[in-house]
Amino acid sequence: MWVPGMALVCLVLAGVGHSRGHSDFTCEPIRVPRCLNMPYNMTYFPNMMEHYDQDIAASKMESFMPLVSLQCSPDVHHFLCQAFVPTCTEPSEVTWPRRALCETVHSDCRKLIETFGIDWPPELQCDRLDSSPDDTAGTSHTASPKSSSSPKRDLGFWCPLQLKTPSGQGSSFLGVQDCAPPCANMYLKPHEVEFAKNFIGVSSIVCLCATLFTFLTFLIDVKRFRYPERPIIFYAVCYSVVSLIYFIGFLLGNDTACRQASRPGAADTVVLGSQNKGCTLLFMLLYFFSTAGTVWWVILTITWFLAAGPKWSCEAIEKKAVWFHSAAWGVPGALTVMLLALNKVEGDSISGVCFVGLYDLDALLWFVLAPLCVGVLVGLSLLLAGIISLNHVRQVIQHDERNQEKLKKFMIRIGVFSGLYLLPLVTLLGCYAYEQAWRSNWEDTWVNDHCQDYSIPCSHAKIEIDRPDLTLFLVKYLMTLVVGISAVFWVSSKKTCSEWAFFFNRTRKKDPISESRRVLQESCEFFLKHNSRVQHKKKHYKSSSHKLKVISKSMGTSTGAAAAAPTAGHSVPSAAAASAGNHKVLGRSSFSEVRGSSETSGREQVERGSTGRGSRRGGGDREPAGQALPAHDALERRSKTGSSTRFSSRSESFQRVPDGRMTPRSEGKQGKREQLFQCLNPILLPYSY
Repeated sequence: MWVPGMALVCLVLAGVGHSRGHSDFTCEPIRVPRCLNMPYNMTYFPNMMEHYDQDIAASKMESFMPLVSLQCSPDVHHFLCQAFVPTCTEPSEVTWPRRALCETVHSDCRKLIETFGIDWPPELQCDRLDSSPDDTAGTSHTASPKSSSSPKRDLGFWCPLQLKTPSGQGSSFLGVQDCAPPCANMYLKPHEVEFAKNFIGVSSIVCLCATLFTFLTFLIDVKRFRYPERPIIFYAVCYSVVSLIYFIGFLLGNDTACRQASRPGAADTVVLGSQNKGCTLLFMLLYFFSTAGTVWWVILTITWFLAAGPKWSCEAIEKKAVWFHSAAWGVPGALTVMLLALNKVEGDSISGVCFVGLYDLDALLWFVLAPLCVGVLVGLSLLLAGIISLNHVRQVIQHDERNQEKLKKFMIRIGVFSGLYLLPLVTLLGCYAYEQAWRSNWEDTWVNDHCQDYSIPCSHAKIEIDRPDLTLFLVKYLMTLVVGISAVFWVSSKKTCSEWAFFFNRTRKKDPISESRRVLQESCEFFLKHNSRVQHKKKHYKSSSHKLKVISKSMGTSTGAAAAAPTAGHSVPSAAAASAGNHKVLGRSSFSEVRGSSETSGREQVERGSTGRGSRRGGGDREPAGQALPAHDALERRSKTGSSTRFSSRSESFQRVPDGRMTPRSEGKQGKREQLFQCLNPILLPYSY
């Protein structure tokens, strides 16, 4: 239903007329003292020089009075009065001076004009005036009685020549088309504007750092932030873009928000409309993400309410993520497109960015104040409902002190976070509402202060002189940025510190060559110590024990004879001697030969069969079959069929030490060295070429 409503708003905004602009005037009595003795007594404004008031015309006419006093031409007085105070006849028929009269006066008074340095207005150039053969004097007047005074009335706002913009751009200022406000701020002094710019720049940097910290914390551990708290991350991302736009505006100054004067005598004006691409881009990003941040806040309160009220699980809430994203990005996108269609882009000469509602009160009301009010009311209602539900749950589990304490801390955390968000947002709402109520007075005060400078009508109505204070603008911009900093509170915890510490330790740069050398050296030292202990302990084991079966696997080519003629009488000394001989051979062979000898599958199968028969014979000497070592017998049966040789060798490669622990079985120096090279092969491979 919001689409028809917003369409109605568009029609209302599009139909806003020139309520504050001027209308067609009627003739009014002359009250300029130097033209009271003219043959006509009614005049019309604005005149040829775009003067909108008789007082302004009288003041501008004073510079030409030396020509009248010296009587350089008999028609100079009449010509000047017709130019500055034109003849008006009912109904609103105006007679301007003719070209012939202008050429006569200008020719007669040329020397005095050059002598006194009088600036002849471009509007009085003779070639721009009309010529009439029937009326050489170029005048017409009515013989009505002179009026000594004229009623003072409010003529409305007339756009000065300095602030006029090219037609067709859609700019409108104070209800007057093709007019724009000056780039120099209307309410603040230059040093106040400079202070405000620096203040906004520093605030944007602080907000950008805070929001980026929140987002990077999320990237380090994505699974940590699940629904219902996931919207905090998107909310932080939105305000990181907002702060970035304000920082860009601080760097650009007024290059994007203002338009340079297009003709001599004109002033720099604020950009109004979407013709400026840079200003339009800044506006789209700023308005879209600031509105999206408010929507994500509402979605956050919705997810909290679903988790606390109906007791939805994280998975159930996450299934609605598509709808959340559709609303969070769709509503701001629709509003942004609508503002572009209405041409409501406005430059901000203080912050250097472009926004909406800076000069148009209707756009401020419908596109800034209204969305903020709806977001605050809906979010606050859902937040209170969720806190009430959590408090009810806390009363139910009052006997469970541990969970009750956790729930209490969670409620406090939600309350503090919500307060840190709502307090700046409500303050920002107050600033916008105050601006909405008093901006008309500020504009009237500005018009009365500058009407003489711009040669526009001054208001005769009694108005209250009112100007905004610098503090109002500082608070407004600060609250706009501080809203995003509240996201840091949610991720500020010991867990966040530990995650960042782990991240920096994990990503610490290490020299791969020195690291590989260190690992190789430590591994060699470990295996050398382990082999010396194994050689010492081999003397305490019987040759028929199944714990020495793996020796034949690690003996390489020297075990070929033993594997071909297996007997049950292998003794420990013979095995040790074979292992020692094989160790010497391995010491002279290369690394590739060691790998080749250790991967000979046929020899391993023969050796496993030999050690299997020896272990069965040794086991039969100690205990009857079926009672002693049932797991070992099962593995023997599997080894006979050849289906589980790998499991048999693994179970036999462990030995039990006197304290009852299971340790890897010794396989001789050759086997240990072979295992060492196999373990270090992935490390050494990159450096072997």
